[in-house]
Amino acid sequence: MNRGIYQVDSKIIRPATKALRGEIVIPGDKSVSHRAVMFSALGTTPVHITNFLPSADCLSTVGVMRALGAKVDILGDTELVVQGNGLHGLQEPETVLDAGNSGTTLRLMMGMLAPQRFMSVFTGDSSLHKRPMGRVINPLRKMGANIFARGENTKLPIAIIPPKEPLQGFTYDMPVASAQVKSAVLLAGLFARGNTTVVEPYPSRNHTELMLEAFGVNLEYDGNSITVEPPETMTAPEELVVPGDISSAAFWMVAASIIPGSELLLKNVGVNDTRTGIIDVMKAMGADVAMLNKRKSGGEPVADIRVRHARLHGTSFGADIIPRLVDEIPVIAVAAMFAEGDTIITGAGELRVKETDRLEAICAQFGKLGGVIDGQEDGLVIHGGSVPVNGECFSHDDHRMAMSLAIAGMAGAGVTIVNPDCIAISYPGFYDELDNLLNK
Repeated sequence: MNRGIYQVDSKIIRPATKALRGEIVIPGDKSVSHRAVMFSALGTTPVHITNFLPSADCLSTVGVMRALGAKVDILGDTELVVQGNGLHGLQEPETVLDAGNSGTTLRLMMGMLAPQRFMSVFTGDSSLHKRPMGRVINPLRKMGANIFARGENTKLPIAIIPPKEPLQGFTYDMPVASAQVKSAVLLAGLFARGNTTVVEPYPSRNHTELMLEAFGVNLEYDGNSITVEPPETMTAPEELVVPGDISSAAFWMVAASIIPGSELLLKNVGVNDTRTGIIDVMKAMGADVAMLNKRKSGGEPVADIRVRHARLHGTSFGADIIPRLVDEIPVIAVAAMFAEGDTIITGAGELRVKETDRLEAICAQFGKLGGVIDGQEDGLVIHGGSVPVNGECFSHDDHRMAMSLAIAGMAGAGVTIVNPDCIAISYPGFYDELDNLLNK
């Protein structure tokens, strides 16, 4: 890292001079890590959680649950024990709750706290203050929640006032598929009068549903609709093993695919069907990707993924698959830069309200590395076969942008990433893993 009075931090990534080979143990899934801590805090018995992702986002969830009265003992970097006070045992926090940079923490906890008989107030970092929360607040208010926020009830800080009456279950037809919005409504439904149903236009990540069922909650499915029946209690399992995060594995999938001669085995990767859109798209581009040793871990499907170098070609995909790979769009753009022909992405407007406007950031920053990318209102057209150049790129304090830039630089002519440390949000050991591969 370079430091100076007039210079922000930066990270230099040099181009790979040889093939990438070896095994990588993928760190725990961020989405599952969040939910493991949250749901364990609603049980009455201790839950031993292993392969937890100790990222800044997940530690924000730990801090919030502690503030709400749960006991969380950290036994090691990836191991902790959570002891809750029961489904109705959350306690009024003594101070403002800080979600940090974590949209997952904020959105899911709004659903969990909206029905409570105490007041809570949320804040977060400067990035989270800019992100829209109206799509969560609106359906919760329809259930009877009293939630007030800046920017016409859309942005942090957010105050959650105890409702005069218990929330009322209802049927919510989601205009856009979103796992976080769906989860917030289902979690509010745990405490509501009557059943709560969420209807999605397309299936989104189902980590919330799988884990609720693991905690003894009854869910009913009918096509793209999920109904939760309010339980009397939640039965916590003794052990929860978090699978490896496929969103973290995606960077190595792309790296091995575009760097000649490479072959990587990615260990312990969660391959939940609602998350494997990255594999489908990579295979559509001609990637050599195979799932080996399929098994179950904590109720989630897991496999080892072998990736070998292959000649990629462009492809097209849209709204029907976006919920299954929305976080992987930046690194898919890297693969498309090194592919033959054009890759056309549509239905990805949600990326404009992530940690940054990722569509705009991809066009601007990857263009500095030789990428030829046209931004659309809800997607991208990426012209393959670009000629890599070395450049200085800004991460926009977005962890997935920083790691995607690193892969693009390693596969191309190198890159200097300004503000690189945001990778701690989801993959604190990413640069160490990258250096190990380059130095083997």
